[in-house]
Amino acid sequence: MLRQLKHAFVPVALALFAALGPFVLEPFSLVNLSAFSAMAIAVLGLALVWGTLGVLNLGHSAFFGLGAYGYAIAVSNLGDSTLALLIGIALPAAFSLILGYFLFFSRLGDVYLGVITLCVTLIFYSFMTSTADPSFRIGSVPLGGFNGITAIPPLNMPGEPQTSLSVEATFSICLLALAAVYIVLSFVRASNAGRIMAAIRESELRSELLGYDIRFYKLVGFGLSAAIAGLGGALYTAVMGFVSPNVFDLSQASQFLLWVIAGGLGTYVGPMIASFGFQFLSSQLGANQTFNTELIFGATILLFVLLAPQGILPTIQRIADLPFLRRSGTLRRKEKPA
Repeated sequence: MLRQLKHAFVPVALALFAALGPFVLEPFSLVNLSAFSAMAIAVLGLALVWGTLGVLNLGHSAFFGLGAYGYAIAVSNLGDSTLALLIGIALPAAFSLILGYFLFFSRLGDVYLGVITLCVTLIFYSFMTSTADPSFRIGSVPLGGFNGITAIPPLNMPGEPQTSLSVEATFSICLLALAAVYIVLSFVRASNAGRIMAAIRESELRSELLGYDIRFYKLVGFGLSAAIAGLGGALYTAVMGFVSPNVFDLSQASQFLLWVIAGGLGTYVGPMIASFGFQFLSSQLGANQTFNTELIFGATILLFVLLAPQGILPTIQRIADLPFLRRSGTLRRKEKPA
């Protein structure tokens, strides 16, 4: 019962914030939090494939970028954001299944898989930056090279392209989408497939000897992770109104990895907290322009690696389980799994 309440706390809190936020926050804050939520959705995809399945994808930003460009091109051509969102999810999912088939069924090692996925996102970055010529267009939308695609239509009422959603409604949709992704991933982890994924993470050889097709489960997890990243990319583009090749670059790819490391590998709540925290820190540092943002980020991550190598949430849980805190009654013993 307590475990069910614990898992329900995060989506309920997000739903309440989605309902009450528009009444207490300024439009600027709502836009920022909408973008933060979209990025948090994307990092949950990496938390699944890396934390649950044990597959280190260094090029997770490739799926985020495909979702962003897929939405931008589709909504600019079609005018309706509903179908564009679906394309933003389906495009990276389809690409990941093709890529994952060759990666997993050829039994590449983790190092080679990480290097190849990183190369894929850098190839996308290099290609998109070379599309400045007006001849590079899909439908009526020029790709724009370094400048990317601008004036992208926001979300609209389903089937009514002329009725754009307000900032408040977009904020609520992004928060609810984050809650929905968290619920789906929680169900996946608690399912038989999730347990098999966790077993593969612990020992591929033992899982294979037990008769599980580890290549199939890796491919499914890889595809689901890409679909989630695509949803995050599509929502981010809808909120910001533009997309550029920077969604594929090395900085973006490293950010997703660092948020998962800082939040705690193997958890979903930790990477979400880290995602919101680092994005808020980045926006504050960028606004003040007093300190070098990259320098502060690097120092912060270094401190996390040295002082809390397991991440924010596992470290808090470990501290809460210290014997002297339990004896003093300051904190209760952590509930043991059934």
